[in-house]
Amino acid sequence: MKKNIIICFMALAGFAICPSCTNLESEMYNVIGTDMFPKNEADAESLVTASAYGPLSVNRIFIATYAGIQVMSDMTTDLGECQWNNAWWPDLLQFNFTSLSTAPTLFYSDYLRDISKMTLTMERISNVPMKDDVRNRLLAELHCGRGWLAYLLYDLYGPIQIATLDQLNNPLQDNFIPRLSEEQMVKFIEDDLEAAKVLPATYSKSDKNYGRFTRGLVYTVLLKLYMHENNWKKAVECGRELMKPEYGYKLEENYKDVFTLENEGNKETIWACICSRGVNQHMWQAHVLSSEYPTKNPNIQKWGGYRIPWDFYHTFDDSDKRLEVLVGDFIGVDGIHYNEQNPGTVLLKGALPIKYAEDPDATGEESQIDWIVYRYADVLTLLAEAIVRDANNVTQEAVDLLNDVHTRAGLDAYMLNDFANVDEFLEAVLLERGHELWFEGVRRSDLIRHGKYIEYARKYKHSSTAQEYMNLMPIPQSVIDESKGNIAQNPQY
Repeated sequence: MKKNIIICFMALAGFAICPSCTNLESEMYNVIGTDMFPKNEADAESLVTASAYGPLSVNRIFIATYAGIQVMSDMTTDLGECQWNNAWWPDLLQFNFTSLSTAPTLFYSDYLRDISKMTLTMERISNVPMKDDVRNRLLAELHCGRGWLAYLLYDLYGPIQIATLDQLNNPLQDNFIPRLSEEQMVKFIEDDLEAAKVLPATYSKSDKNYGRFTRGLVYTVLLKLYMHENNWKKAVECGRELMKPEYGYKLEENYKDVFTLENEGNKETIWACICSRGVNQHMWQAHVLSSEYPTKNPNIQKWGGYRIPWDFYHTFDDSDKRLEVLVGDFIGVDGIHYNEQNPGTVLLKGALPIKYAEDPDATGEESQIDWIVYRYADVLTLLAEAIVRDANNVTQEAVDLLNDVHTRAGLDAYMLNDFANVDEFLEAVLLERGHELWFEGVRRSDLIRHGKYIEYARKYKHSSTAQEYMNLMPIPQSVIDESKGNIAQNPQY
């Protein structure tokens, strides 16, 4: 039986920070008080699982809907499209970000609460009787979860509000919590992730703790933070750390095998949301497949929504093996040959980004295949980029790292002399990461780092509203209103 981190949203006495964070309010979830829970090691484990893993799950921030950070961010880029006319998609697809937009703003207020809950949980488990090694692991997991979630929000919105433990323990005081400075924000994330480095390097699939946070995850988030900050030297250090034998990461031989039920826990996976029948399940294929697309399992739900635009699809070489799971040409169950020239309503806005294999036991919208959040191909290509940016020179090592991913797709290896300058290499890395990591939530940050996010919105999304300030998402208007203007909106929104 698959081992799981089961996200138990227990009935706990707790605290949630209000969206504006200008006042702190106490909320009772039921009659269980902190003097009654947690009392022992098992209680502490449950509390940490709920507070640290609950937000970072396939049911919340990594959900396959518009409320999922990977889907939301990629939909604003050249590789994301949706065939539905739901109210929230036009703002994402056309770069009409406003403080009243649903999808671009929802993460800010929703997940500040979870950062505060992790802070409180650290205090609540600190004096619970348990073995020291267990306590240290649980505290490290909380630091990892809090730092990681803070990074995800920082990437979207810039510096956020962080409540201190004293403020959280005195919720009736009229406290105004400002947004941190950029320096304070980076230090907060770094400090949390540094504290989490005591975690085990990794867990094997057979380990009962598989699915819990690891040191490999910590260094991956740090790598992304340093790429965000253009701190190339520290990014290189993190990338090299993750190549050490103690982590055991390596690329799978075949791209499509990374995303199958049979190959869960493969060596390429750095961290995945554990999915299991009846517990936590993702809904990717339901959002992608149309009823005309043939599947071995006839019980899979097919809503026909997400697509990769034809412009991006045409950037692939015809021999690229990644096209095996990015489908732009197929014979439907109705006998019709669907492709760009004959799209019907199925391929009207682009190709099917299938990626994940079928769950043979699926009976509706949900799949029990683990949802991969970070993997080694992401690290190798970021390291290649960081090495070149740091040296301001294309090196053989960087080309070799890029080739590890490029040739796995069945493509001819790059030679050092293929790149006349640094810009040509960085362009190749950007394209490779797009081809490799579509709908894994990296494209927005990649385009911003390369200075192309707004350019591509105008060129490929045909947006007339995209502006340079939209590299950051807007803070929800409700937060601004409730703070009586004390919380600064991101510029020009």
